[in-house]
Amino acid sequence: MYTFPLAPHKNTSASEAACISIGFPYAPRPIAVWRNACLPLVFLFLLLPFVASAQTSANHVDSAKVPSVAAVPGNFTDITEKSGIHFRHKASHTSMKYLLETMGSGVGLLDYDNDGRLDIFFVNGAPIHDPQPLGSIPEKTGPEYWNRMYHQKKDGTFEDVTEKAGLQGSGYDMGVAVGDYDNDGHEDIYVTGYGHNTLYHNNGNGTFTDVTKQAGVAASGWSTSALWIDLDNDGKLDLVVGRYLNWDFKDIWCGERQPGYRAYCHPDIFGAVTMIAYHNDGNGHFSDWTDKLGLNKPGKALGLAMADYDGDGKMDIFVANDSMLQFLYRNKGNGTFEETGLYAAVAVDGDGRTYAGMGVDFEDYNNDGRPDLLITNLANQKYALYSNNGDGSFTYSSYASRIGGMTLLHSGMGAHFLDYDNDGYRDLLVAQGHVLDNIRLTQPQAHYREPPLLAHNDHNGTFTNVSSASGAIFHTPIAGRGLAIGDINNDGRPDFVISTNDGPGYVEINNTPTRNHWLLLNLVGHTSNRDGIGAIVKLTTSHGTQYATCTTGGSYLSSSDKRVPFGLDTDAVAQQIEIDWPSGIVQKLMNVRADQILRIDEPAPSAQPGSLKAK
Repeated sequence: MYTFPLAPHKNTSASEAACISIGFPYAPRPIAVWRNACLPLVFLFLLLPFVASAQTSANHVDSAKVPSVAAVPGNFTDITEKSGIHFRHKASHTSMKYLLETMGSGVGLLDYDNDGRLDIFFVNGAPIHDPQPLGSIPEKTGPEYWNRMYHQKKDGTFEDVTEKAGLQGSGYDMGVAVGDYDNDGHEDIYVTGYGHNTLYHNNGNGTFTDVTKQAGVAASGWSTSALWIDLDNDGKLDLVVGRYLNWDFKDIWCGERQPGYRAYCHPDIFGAVTMIAYHNDGNGHFSDWTDKLGLNKPGKALGLAMADYDGDGKMDIFVANDSMLQFLYRNKGNGTFEETGLYAAVAVDGDGRTYAGMGVDFEDYNNDGRPDLLITNLANQKYALYSNNGDGSFTYSSYASRIGGMTLLHSGMGAHFLDYDNDGYRDLLVAQGHVLDNIRLTQPQAHYREPPLLAHNDHNGTFTNVSSASGAIFHTPIAGRGLAIGDINNDGRPDFVISTNDGPGYVEINNTPTRNHWLLLNLVGHTSNRDGIGAIVKLTTSHGTQYATCTTGGSYLSSSDKRVPFGLDTDAVAQQIEIDWPSGIVQKLMNVRADQILRIDEPAPSAQPGSLKAK
């Protein structure tokens, strides 16, 4: 999750040094094997900067043709304390500098009781001994370590219903993924962590039941982000679980051997592990289909996101890996996936280097109908923005979009595109904070605690940093980690919640002044999965067309509102809404009135002739 330069061995050859410089993992091996494995990548990566430079220049020309709009700042108000949220994450820092302590945890926005109001679920850690016995798994010992569920009441305040709901948790938890896996109309919760994960079934009466054992989804090792996705389009949500490292509580000293300089070890020291893909068998049980699906390439996963990047009607998966190549799994449509990160040009940055992939969002920010990628990383690496070319490849656009310049010295975790001013273009929000609590000892320009970033979309492929004028939270240094977005007060403007490492959560309400209109679509699947996850929505106004994917995933360790938001700019009516459901049903709605939360039920395949078609 951070970068200490790896010094080549004194006998390292020029080719080996080149491999190390581009981030290719170095380990002693027979020289013939080394050359065969690495030299082709050396030449590839040496060419990438020239390609990226040409693409960047082209992007500058293209964006210059379209005038930018005025960058209207946001206006976000913190309601955390007055609304009754009193959560504080416990990281359990020790003198041993266990890597687990740096990660923080996620946050979820969901309507668990179907009252039309979003509730908030915070994930928490557990006590770690100093030192922690090797082979042990930290367990929660009291209420200060509980995960917390806050129920939103009619007056907009929240009540802590954790104990009543049965969601306290038991271990050192990290991530949350929300989805209705049994299609009963009630949102279920999957919690990841170190040592084991937990699946909570929503009973529909305000309580949850731990069904992990019978479902077969406890996993093992160190799990991070998770993603609900219908991998085989059978109408039932499956579960993809990212895992981080082959790591345990061994006493490994990293950093200088002087007081205050001991550091958390670089992830390069630890081995990569595969994700786990659980197939929903439809009877409350899941089967491990990782190998069968081809989702078994070892990585160091922190963020997961889904979208149909190549327009073939199948959901693909992006994996934000830490300090190694990023993964893009293309859905081949025959029940398997292939990893295409290098071919699609999203495995490395514009200079051909790997980086510390943390959070991710996979959405169309430039309204060209193709989902783009944003991956956060650490200071001195620049957040990676990839624009989808429409031919199965992407262009590294961090420079052309100005995202690179505004993020070079910053460290990002949870991230989301959101249209905070409802002008029809998605802006960018990032929870920021480094992972090293003593980073300024070695990198004075970097900061452990940082305010979040809000960047306005200028409608021409560029962004403008409007953080300083957008509310107190953007002046508050925090160790930001998880980020979830959703319309908490149902006023049509997207709000957000941030979790921090060993600190409080923050609930931020969007009060940005605007006369722009909006729609919030609550998709209800019938042939498809109940949540409509994986549906692609196309919305047309007089200003153009927007696209969005229905998902609760993305960001970092977090889960967002499943409802699909759109800003309509000055239009009071959406000319057309077209929904491409996972089942293959295509549904069209004409002349939809703006400024409403609209429930849209998936029709039967034969309903409404002329407005529906099957693939």
